[in-house]
Amino acid sequence: MNYDLTRKLLFQLPPELAHTVAMRTLNRLGRFGLSSLLAPEFIDDPVEVMGLRFPNPVGLAAGLDKDGICIDGLGGLGFGFLEVGTVTPRPQNGNPKPRLFRLTEHEALINRLGFNNAGVDVLLRRLEQTSFTGLLGINIGKNRDTPVNAALGDYRYCMERVYDHASYITVNISSPNTPGLRDLQHSDALNQLLDGLKGVHEQLGGSRVPLVVKIAPDMSDEEAAGVARQLIDFEVDGVIVSNTTVSRDGVSGRRVQHVQEQGGLSGAPLRERALQVLRVVAAEAGERLAVIGTGGITRGQHAAEKVADGANLVQIYTGFIYHGPDLIADSVRAIKDLNRG
Repeated sequence: MNYDLTRKLLFQLPPELAHTVAMRTLNRLGRFGLSSLLAPEFIDDPVEVMGLRFPNPVGLAAGLDKDGICIDGLGGLGFGFLEVGTVTPRPQNGNPKPRLFRLTEHEALINRLGFNNAGVDVLLRRLEQTSFTGLLGINIGKNRDTPVNAALGDYRYCMERVYDHASYITVNISSPNTPGLRDLQHSDALNQLLDGLKGVHEQLGGSRVPLVVKIAPDMSDEEAAGVARQLIDFEVDGVIVSNTTVSRDGVSGRRVQHVQEQGGLSGAPLRERALQVLRVVAAEAGERLAVIGTGGITRGQHAAEKVADGANLVQIYTGFIYHGPDLIADSVRAIKDLNRG
């Protein structure tokens, strides 16, 4: 498939409309088992992480398919695993539109979607209809109108609902688009949240379904190392490094359309910051915490770079929008070559 032509056509549309069109198309292809025709090839490079056997180490990051609309379609593109969500206990519309912006010259996006999703119960109904048999992470969050000091209740509810349907569960405490959410990364708040979540997790069956926490790139090295230590202390299974950034480093000071929009920046400009946080977390984690690297992967070599710096797995999202299924195969191949060398 010539993705350059597909992207050119999609990029004629407003970003959120293009996303809807692409997802609906992929959903239809997935229903008939045809989405694999869009992928250059599936590259097998199995790796065992968190007690799970991944067919290859390159996954789809949460955010692209919040509601599990086209799991079957995405599952045919060559990913080693998928992550859906972020999903919340109750449906919510998210922030007012427009809320998604392309910075095309930088292969970047700014989004302030705000956990727009149909709610966890709708996601579960869709999961019952999918034929996908691969590894599926489910990313959970809190509703916007739930006070931060009551967030544990939202995470608990979602965890209880998705536990039997997930290969692993990701706790999203790092989106910049839900007011106060990142406060949960602070030491005392994080301790309270993890203490509550680990209790629920153990009651449900523990690491049979690994527990992962997704963190932000907008913290100092010392803060990142501290978060890693807390995750290790609570015996969390893995960490995703990282979510989008509120920084505009790499795009600020230029005449770039939409650069002043509020929201999280993803794509190529995030690469160096996400990589630095990953290095810090991986150094602290050792073998005690699985590290999933995401943020700024727009070339296969960027995926291999994250693995070289300590990631066990990687995820792509914005790079996938700009480069399509070829990026999946290129990333798996680059990691495979790295491990051979």
